[in-house]
Amino acid sequence: MSKNQFIAHENVFDESTLRGIFYLTGQGYFEEVEGPISIGKESNVFAVLHKDGKRVIKIYRTSANFKKMYEYMKPDPRFAAMQGTKLSVIYTWAKKEYRNLLRAREKGVHAPMPFVVHKNILVMEYFDAPLLLHKAPKDPKKFYERLISELQKLFSAGLVHTDISEYNILNDKEKPVLIDFSHALDLRYPNVQHYLLRDVHNLVMYFNKLGLKLDEQKEFGRIWIPKN
Repeated sequence: MSKNQFIAHENVFDESTLRGIFYLTGQGYFEEVEGPISIGKESNVFAVLHKDGKRVIKIYRTSANFKKMYEYMKPDPRFAAMQGTKLSVIYTWAKKEYRNLLRAREKGVHAPMPFVVHKNILVMEYFDAPLLLHKAPKDPKKFYERLISELQKLFSAGLVHTDISEYNILNDKEKPVLIDFSHALDLRYPNVQHYLLRDVHNLVMYFNKLGLKLDEQKEFGRIWIPKN
């Protein structure tokens, strides 16, 4: 894959990111960039080809608001020693999603398997499935119960997703797949309950529109189990 081929895919990346791309291809994590899946202010997501099938690379923009990232991560005890320099923060943000995904997978959460993180580039498993936003479940109650089970497993991993909505859930043959773990927080994070309540609010709003009659406080209590 040449530099020009990569640049042709929607965006021009800085030299450091391009070197990271070529390093990962040289290490065999993928062979060719197929095309963009999503383009955002914080990161760009591309489908890539691998000898065993498709994968996904998530490239965190080095032009992202690193100060906002730093303030968000600073209270997380896992990143207490993080330096506040621009690239250090962005690289730590990428490592954060990688570590969050590993923790989630260890508890059986249906989420992409992370393969490697290198600087601002995360390589993950690919799911050929639409967002819940674009494909509502055929059986909302059954799908919702599966989703609650995933969030309970995530809680048992010591994490709250903090950005759950129909925009960050895939409908994989009527089973939920949680994606985008970059904002997920450790349970020791100050006032983390607030973020879980927000996740629950988003889900209740969405599924009640599909005919369910869910109560936010009750659903919150199904996930948040205080330790004795």
